[in-house]
Amino acid sequence: LRRSIMSAQEQQQAQPPMPAASEAAELDAANGYEAVVPHWFYCKVTDSRERWLPFSTQDSERLEEAHGSGRDKEDLVVPTSGGRYDVHLKKRQRVAVYWEEEVSEVRRCTWFYKGDKDNKYIPYSETFSEELEEAYMIAVTLDEWKKKLESPSREVIILHNPKLMVHYHPVATSDDWGSTPTEQGRPRTVKRGVENIAAEIPNGEPLQIDHLVFVVHGIGPACDIRFRSIIQCVNDFRNVSLSMLQAHFKKAQEQQQIGRVEFLPVNWHSSLHSTGVDVDLERITLPSINRLRHFINDTILDVFFYNSSTYCQTIVDTVASEMNRLHQLFLQRNPLFKGGVSIAGHSLGSLILFDLLTNQKAAPEEDEHSEEGSRITSSNRGIEEVKEMLKKLELSEYCDVFEKEKMDRQALFLCTEKNLKEMGIPLGPRMKILHYISSKMEMQVCLLHGLCSSRSHRIALRQGPAFTTYDQPANYPQLNYKPTIFFAFGSPIGMFLTVRGVKRINPNYSLPTCKGFFNIFHPFDPVAYRIEPMIVPDLEFEPMLLPHHKGRKRMHLELKEGLTRMSVDLKNNLLGSLRVAWQSFTRAPLPAVEGASTEAEAEAEAGAEKQPETKPEETPAAVKEEASLINVGRLNGGNRIDYVLQEKPIESFNEYLFALQGHLCYWESEDTVLLVLKEIYQTQGITLDQPLPGSQ
Repeated sequence: LRRSIMSAQEQQQAQPPMPAASEAAELDAANGYEAVVPHWFYCKVTDSRERWLPFSTQDSERLEEAHGSGRDKEDLVVPTSGGRYDVHLKKRQRVAVYWEEEVSEVRRCTWFYKGDKDNKYIPYSETFSEELEEAYMIAVTLDEWKKKLESPSREVIILHNPKLMVHYHPVATSDDWGSTPTEQGRPRTVKRGVENIAAEIPNGEPLQIDHLVFVVHGIGPACDIRFRSIIQCVNDFRNVSLSMLQAHFKKAQEQQQIGRVEFLPVNWHSSLHSTGVDVDLERITLPSINRLRHFINDTILDVFFYNSSTYCQTIVDTVASEMNRLHQLFLQRNPLFKGGVSIAGHSLGSLILFDLLTNQKAAPEEDEHSEEGSRITSSNRGIEEVKEMLKKLELSEYCDVFEKEKMDRQALFLCTEKNLKEMGIPLGPRMKILHYISSKMEMQVCLLHGLCSSRSHRIALRQGPAFTTYDQPANYPQLNYKPTIFFAFGSPIGMFLTVRGVKRINPNYSLPTCKGFFNIFHPFDPVAYRIEPMIVPDLEFEPMLLPHHKGRKRMHLELKEGLTRMSVDLKNNLLGSLRVAWQSFTRAPLPAVEGASTEAEAEAEAGAEKQPETKPEETPAAVKEEASLINVGRLNGGNRIDYVLQEKPIESFNEYLFALQGHLCYWESEDTVLLVLKEIYQTQGITLDQPLPGSQ
């Protein structure tokens, strides 16, 4: 099977030849007949409704090329849709590569008829399309129309002329009244060729992939207001990214510096609810308000599952293993891929990823071929750490004993009093070492898992996993790669850290294996919380405002700021004028008017000097520049972390009405996608065609 798969690199090098139908058209031009150009479609079933969707032009050409080569008799597999789906030509099936999905039927389409319900055109079967094409060719060549064909299901098609072809459905199985088949049912339009049915054919995707992003969903199986799955939402996110690349990275595309970014969904909800917990919940769920209770069991309870030690382990194992599996499969199918990998999480998914990243090893093995050397280096480093610890405890004379036993930091933290006694360590030094181990384990459990110590009020997150025998929420698995950037959409990370007892994040803390972290949220999102105030608690400042993807602030926000600035100016000018007028009236005699006016001007000038202190709105650019220069620590490499979207004009009328929409808006948000692309390509030295105003 692997031999028959056409790799993306082979597709990139291969020049698709002219379709066989075009060659036939040239031969038949003298007779006035031109062979139809086929286009490939696949059938998508949604809620028991079938929809036939066209492949992109480049995918259809690849499929037609493989079909024309005669190799469709074999089990030939052609990658389509950017390599996310494989088409098995012999079986005429479209199969998802990276996730579970129903297999779709594939057709080589030339003739179509209009359906009943949504007026969408439906392709005929390939066999019947060949019969129609043969009848059409004879009619055109001999100029003999009024051709009548009957399909195997007794459906009648009449070719009146090249522009009028009609399809009749039978309304009954018998003609009791002696009516002819053409009089039965409502006639439907028949079209020949995809160019005559106004189908929206996708543009296709660049074959070159520059970066890979895994996207983890939040609570429940539905990810947006239309109750769509994570697969459908990530499809939207990917489509928006392609349009943003064309709009804002056009120069880099023309110079062939970039291709595209691939986004792959990571689903953990189905694995969690396949453990049998739904059956247990069903037994204890009350029968009243059934739909609401079912919704709560399927969505809201995911938060409680994650706070459970049993199901938390299931969730983190599923997320980590799924991302590792997808990464390995992606590399197998794209062996020339040299780009980086980033991760993104929505809602609870961002918290899962944050916990995974905080528990990654700070120095994982870079190369599997040097794994042994890395292990030796890590072990030596651990032994040196133990020696330093013994020096701090004034127990340097026992360094040789620990080195002889190859005792590194991890092994030391697993030691019991019995182990130390067997090593020949006296009682006094044993007590010192055990006290040191217990205090360090308590601190690490507190820092890494949010179990707040009663003696600590300023908790600084630390790097590296905790080697402890205490009952931890989960044993966090390791990822097979180092993520470049971590994007959090509508994230409750800040709230969960606070609930766990974390008062402050150390400014020197950074994720062990990921140097980039962006917290992106909608201003009305009820689930989203900020991160920066936990790093800089003594300073009040606004999050970074995400610039609009069209290069300016939304008009209603500009109008709002303008009116605010105008009202402040009018207020201050009015007060200044009234003050001058009042002072001029209260001054005595006429000869002193000149001196009074001079004093009044001086006071007005003094008031004007004090004015900037009371109206900071007059210098928004300076305030924004100062806010962008705030030091928010190393969590995002010294750059800002919190980014807020601009609400739409209609959303500003009622914050509560659009709160739910605010939490589910990220999948189709051009501003969010553009920030993700900008930060990803910035790591490769590629910038936007024109910098957006207000961007960092």
